[in-house]
Amino acid sequence: MNNDKNRVFNVGVLGIGDISDVYINNLKLYGDIVRVVACAGRSLEKAQQKAAAHGIPKAYANAEQLLADPDIDILLNLTVPGVHAELNLAALQAGKHVYTEKPLAANFADSQKIMDLAKLKGLYLGSAPDTFMGGRLQTCRRVMDEGLIGDIIGASAFVVSHGQEWFHPNPDFIYKDGAGPLLDIGPYYIVALLALLGPVKHCSAMSSRAFATRPVESGPLRGSTIDVEVDTHITGTMEFASGAIGSFITSFDVWDSELPRMEIYGTKGTLCMNDIDPLDGPNLFGGKVLLRTRDNYRWQGMPRLDSAVRSEWIEVPCEHPFNSTSHAENSRGIGLIDMAFAIRQQREERASGAMALHSLELMEGLLWSAKARQFCELKTTFERPAPLPVDFPASE
Repeated sequence: MNNDKNRVFNVGVLGIGDISDVYINNLKLYGDIVRVVACAGRSLEKAQQKAAAHGIPKAYANAEQLLADPDIDILLNLTVPGVHAELNLAALQAGKHVYTEKPLAANFADSQKIMDLAKLKGLYLGSAPDTFMGGRLQTCRRVMDEGLIGDIIGASAFVVSHGQEWFHPNPDFIYKDGAGPLLDIGPYYIVALLALLGPVKHCSAMSSRAFATRPVESGPLRGSTIDVEVDTHITGTMEFASGAIGSFITSFDVWDSELPRMEIYGTKGTLCMNDIDPLDGPNLFGGKVLLRTRDNYRWQGMPRLDSAVRSEWIEVPCEHPFNSTSHAENSRGIGLIDMAFAIRQQREERASGAMALHSLELMEGLLWSAKARQFCELKTTFERPAPLPVDFPASE
């Protein structure tokens, strides 16, 4: 492995759908560490159009041609989850470092094969989501590390809505194996909890599905019907290795909710992310962080049991970068940038394959527990990622 501290890594992008524009535009901002030198999709024509739009030097008709390019150091895999195992394994076999969209593979067994091959080859493996590196969750990490809410005793996360057939042009896959609310939007919340609290030892869950079919409400498929093949309301609990206890509700069966997106509970206070929109939350890089401690918590003048709680939430200033608050302006790909610095410095990347593997084992464990009516003991673990410096990447 090249140990050049000033090395610039050549990136090949595989998968050129709409999300690739966000990634490529963000990677362009870090030309002193990465260069996008090639792209490939399912046709040469589309790849050439994408290359022309972004000034990418080379376009290929397929993955085989891209992976055969000796100039490419890192594969950015933006293909659909069903082919992640095949393509991530092929990239590692070709000697490329890999940064992939979630998940590592469609199942835990294939993800473990990818991890094993990366270790065997001495190659780096990173995975989205990298939203935990955004300003909001890094601010939570700082508050926790500074002891402002004391010892962490628990956390809760809620991602509930009435599904995506209301707005998604092709929502059929969302209700098939490998998706559903837990595996589709849940990874952002699960990884956020893992990045803040560390690995999980045990989990349990119960689940159900409210509807056998769903009508498509928008787009060219409006009026057609989807068969629901997965459970769509999952309630889970997690015991973290630290001793903290977490709860998680993810659902496509809820019409509306006043629940926060996420809360962290400590012996001295609480952190809260209280977005109203169910599509906001840890799946974004930015947003408000609210803090409540003993100092801003008081009972109104009447006896405790006869009175409502009076308290004030304090908004914690966000000093970290990547604090976007919209879907259009996000920082996807910052995990790849961090991985490139990690290769230079021979350290572990923050958006690590190990954490992605653990998150997939946890989610599969929750689904297994719901069916088996048993606790699930997790076998994998990972090192909780280091905080992101406020001046990243200048500090690298």
